[in-house]
Amino acid sequence: MIKKPKIKFPSELRSDPLCKDWVIIATGRGRRPETFKEEKRAKTIPSKKTCPFCRIEKQEKPTLIFAQGQKVKANKGIPKNWTTISVPNKYPALIPSASLNERNDGFFRRMDGVGYHEVVVTRDHQKSIALLSAAEIKELMDVYQERYLDLMNEPFVNYVSIFHNHGHEAGASIFHPHSQIIATPVIDPDLNQAVSKSHEFLETNKKCIYCSMNEWDKERSERIVFENKEFLVICPFVSKTAFEMIISPKSHLPYFERINQEEKRYLADAFQAALGKLYRALNDPPYNFYLHTAPCDGKNYNFYHWHFTILPKTQTWAGFELCTGIEISTIEPEKAAEYLRKM
Repeated sequence: MIKKPKIKFPSELRSDPLCKDWVIIATGRGRRPETFKEEKRAKTIPSKKTCPFCRIEKQEKPTLIFAQGQKVKANKGIPKNWTTISVPNKYPALIPSASLNERNDGFFRRMDGVGYHEVVVTRDHQKSIALLSAAEIKELMDVYQERYLDLMNEPFVNYVSIFHNHGHEAGASIFHPHSQIIATPVIDPDLNQAVSKSHEFLETNKKCIYCSMNEWDKERSERIVFENKEFLVICPFVSKTAFEMIISPKSHLPYFERINQEEKRYLADAFQAALGKLYRALNDPPYNFYLHTAPCDGKNYNFYHWHFTILPKTQTWAGFELCTGIEISTIEPEKAAEYLRKM
């Protein structure tokens, strides 16, 4: 009997147990991790004179001010030594209202764009989060948490989205580093699906799917980029982009807003490591990061597990990705994690 030669496939399909999405890990393209660092980046720095966040007093009235790690009252104006500040977006996607004004429109439903939209700004005009100290990142986490706690109690708010765009290619229309917070009456569909699958997994297996995946990754260690006492930084098995990372609590924590001071210090440490490694490994690439945490609609989500996702912009969606929703990553997450660990 003649044995057929073993076929060497140029790629591998991987599926996410939470959203059931597939990705293609294009192993056959043979791209080395260090080639991502060689890509040219635009280094033009816009002037501070035209930067709206360098003239923060011209923005809307602040909702929260921190200076050197301490919260500051804004009743006497913005102090000169402010370091992180949250202000309402001048061009908000959603605005507060006394009613949602829900109505049907033929096959469809409508409601007014009710909610809150804020911008969280760090002081330095060109110092990205990757270059901040752990104490400065801790302060940023303090602002995220405090604004989350306030916004979740506003009328019609069922979900609070916290995200950050770094670089023009990642959607940052203003160069000065800033994050955004949008509080909405509707829940992110991607999160909704993850919440549903997390509950299904708990019902069947009597444990958290995220804790189980973290344990699996810890046993193998090949995709772990960094860890400390409280957090893991992992290049996920089903990476949607090259060098994707997830910052996940080691303990089972459903609600980000309940994070304590010690946990925030370790989270800041993990963020500093993850973004610092990305900065050095890929020559300061554009990226997005966002928080997925349990909705704040009053239901019980103790089965969920909050985490941050960091998505570098290492490729552009084209026809295949747009028509199928299947993303193609040009490097295995195992190789990406190995490269990032060395940084």
